Amino acid sequence: MSTDLKDTQKYIPTPVLLVGVDFHKTDFDAQLQELGLLVQTAGMKPAGQLTCKRQAPDPALFVGKGKADEIKALALEVGAQEVVFDQSLSPAQQRNLERHLDMPVNDRTLVILEIFGQRARSHEGKLQVELARLQYLSTRLVRRWSHLERQRGGIGNRGGPGETQIELDRRMLGEGIKRTRERLEKVMRQRQTQRKQRLRRDAYRISLVGYTNAGKSTLFNALVKAKTYAADQLFATLDTTTRQIYLGQADGHGTSVSLSDTVGFIRDLPHGLVKAFGATLQEAAEADLLLHVVDAHHPRWMEQIEQVQSVLQEIGAQNVAQILIFNKVDALPPARRPLQSQDIYELDGLAVPRFFISAQTGLGLAELKTALALRAGTYSTENALVDP
Repeated sequence: MSTDLKDTQKYIPTPVLLVGVDFHKTDFDAQLQELGLLVQTAGMKPAGQLTCKRQAPDPALFVGKGKADEIKALALEVGAQEVVFDQSLSPAQQRNLERHLDMPVNDRTLVILEIFGQRARSHEGKLQVELARLQYLSTRLVRRWSHLERQRGGIGNRGGPGETQIELDRRMLGEGIKRTRERLEKVMRQRQTQRKQRLRRDAYRISLVGYTNAGKSTLFNALVKAKTYAADQLFATLDTTTRQIYLGQADGHGTSVSLSDTVGFIRDLPHGLVKAFGATLQEAAEADLLLHVVDAHHPRWMEQIEQVQSVLQEIGAQNVAQILIFNKVDALPPARRPLQSQDIYELDGLAVPRFFISAQTGLGLAELKTALALRAGTYSTENALVDP
């Protein structure tokens, strides 16, 4: 009875106030559009927003006491139950803000962690998210709850004599991090074995990379005729999917390649997630070619390219050959649509091929497949020449 009643209850998302602080960086989102999409993806509802400018973060309250008072007043006015900052907060800043505002305060990092926790499907993905979450929480124990200072111990209690609750929680988190890391390392070894098997087959490896919601999974499905989950939302795909695809050529010959769809990147992707998803992102680092998918319709596509290049540098994939795929050209107004299907784009000082496509409608996919077949065919020929 209770289960049926619960199923019929309508879910009401938590109203939150979005806060962004401009430290005079080029990637500052004055409209907080991306943060709004993130909190909606995480199951919350933007109730209002506030932006301000500062030269540097306030050590105690991140925004200073006057602006914190303004945030509190606006949160009460719009009926927000939580406050979400577009930047990462230190544990002390988060604790002080919660005390000052008298309501929960979260940052961009925690929102992304929450989304990853909801979306991870594979065993490896869940372990990666759990490791990042535990590492994040291990720095956030000293918050506003006074029970963390109470002592525990004695016969029949968990923890040693005189051990405070915060010490017990910290120890339990440490043990959880150790267990999760060991389980993840085992899964990573299994994945590495699978990679070695693909290497022995001499399969040309292509990985899709790009900013989240650029259309990677839609392109993946269009190329391999698969049914990988794809949606117009941030982080629709978290787990790497690899398929074999046959690329035919005009001369009647063709070749098979290995195509992988990877997790999308985003501005200020938490370092803990980049590190935790090392096994997944390694697909990109070990690829022979990266298809860097760009949302051509997005007004800040140039900044998104820079963010992806930054993450590729962090995972050691900066030297892998790239082809830029400008997706969603069908969404552009007629005056802004390209006059040709491909050209050359300068990326980090290098001339990189660029294709204009629509993964949704199939526009430009034939030209892209031909280019991929030529690259893969050249790779196979070169390998055949060096084989003993």
